[in-house]
Amino acid sequence: MVAFIEIILLLFIAGFLVLQSKGGVQGLFNKQRKIILDSCALIDGRVVELVKAGFIADELVIPQFILNELQLLADGHDGHKRERARFGLDIAHELQDTAFNAKVTIDRTQFPEVPATDDKLIQLAKKLEAYLYTTDYNLSKVASIEAVGVLNVNELSQSLRPVALPGEALKIKIVQKGSNPNQGVGYLEDGTMIVVEGGARHAGKPAVAVTVTRMHQTVAGKMVFGQIKEEPRAPQHQQQASTQTRRAAAVKTAVQQQEVPQKPKIHERLRASAAPAKAMQKQPTEAARPRRRSTTAASFQKIM
Repeated sequence: MVAFIEIILLLFIAGFLVLQSKGGVQGLFNKQRKIILDSCALIDGRVVELVKAGFIADELVIPQFILNELQLLADGHDGHKRERARFGLDIAHELQDTAFNAKVTIDRTQFPEVPATDDKLIQLAKKLEAYLYTTDYNLSKVASIEAVGVLNVNELSQSLRPVALPGEALKIKIVQKGSNPNQGVGYLEDGTMIVVEGGARHAGKPAVAVTVTRMHQTVAGKMVFGQIKEEPRAPQHQQQASTQTRRAAAVKTAVQQQEVPQKPKIHERLRASAAPAKAMQKQPTEAARPRRRSTTAASFQKIM
């Protein structure tokens, strides 16, 4: 009986020591996740900012065959791929130097019977029971089918974008015309594209007021639709008063335009009516003058 109790005590002490090596009872239940990084994740580089900000405190696993792939691209002749691969290697080195809770390990497991890199990543994730951190859309879909957890930073950034609610007023600069003749295309501060109805005539001009009408979720991200914000209209009685004022001004202008050409006609009529009277006045004077002359001539003959 005493020997049996001693065996139980020894097993209890051994189990306690094992738990202490794994972080105690809390570490047994809160098991740290393992996250495998592929080449796209390293080339993207945003994982460093997530680790620095403390959002990732898990064990990061970088497979050796991923480092070999980056090294092969870094030694290649394509300048663009070469620069991107070198940047990915720098990110891997920076993750190892980051003094945060995240632990970075290099996994040396090779899968010679699996030729494709994506298939190797899925096999390694299944073996380690780890998540796969990638920005490759196709790899994310295949991993989901294979029941492998996927962490995609692109989906995270899409989810963290501010929501533009319908009816919200924004200041948008229309940068180009849309697919329809009347549409214009602009971008929000976070890079979300917004299609504006009636914005084609404002392309290349300063920012205009836009009212959000709806949002559309796509595989690539969110799209926002809006329309040019109309100026507030005056009340109906003010519109009627202004309409009457404009009509009165138009009538007054038309009357003035009609009166101006009639003035010379009136003067001409007055002159025409006065001309016969003057002619009648001139006729008797001219007829009397010769009579006076004849009378004077007759008297002069009598004297002689």
